[in-house]
Amino acid sequence: MTSESPDGSNCSNSSARIERINPDTLPRPSGFAHAVVAGELVFLAGQTGMDATGGIVQGGLLPQFEQALSNLLAALAAAGGRPEHLTKVTIYIVNVPAYREMAREIGAVWRRLAGRDYPAAAGIGVARLWDDEALVEIDGIAVVPARKSV
Repeated sequence: MTSESPDGSNCSNSSARIERINPDTLPRPSGFAHAVVAGELVFLAGQTGMDATGGIVQGGLLPQFEQALSNLLAALAAAGGRPEHLTKVTIYIVNVPAYREMAREIGAVWRRLAGRDYPAAAGIGVARLWDDEALVEIDGIAVVPARKSV
């Protein structure tokens, strides 16, 4: 995992208020950080069904949702958080009717990976996502109590 200060250097000053986190288990970001920590707040970048090699997982909406949520939770864990610390998620959906049809299966994936401490959430239909093959993207905000600054 890399941790950087606002100017891009490694964060070693205890007075630093913002920390950018990019876990090694996720593809290296270009032009963004996977997580940005400001005090107890953790802002989580949008995660798609991109696997560690940088490709979108195959198999449709459900495997992509599972990968996207796994990626979001990996970024949260790298910032010292757990699923119950999520306070807000936004789910961007390319095909809302398909998402609705799979709501029960998607809910089962959520409960298996994140438990039953549900955050505030919004589902937003979009025409497309950054990666043409991506069907869903999830971003979020978490509050991680008593997190120690780097």
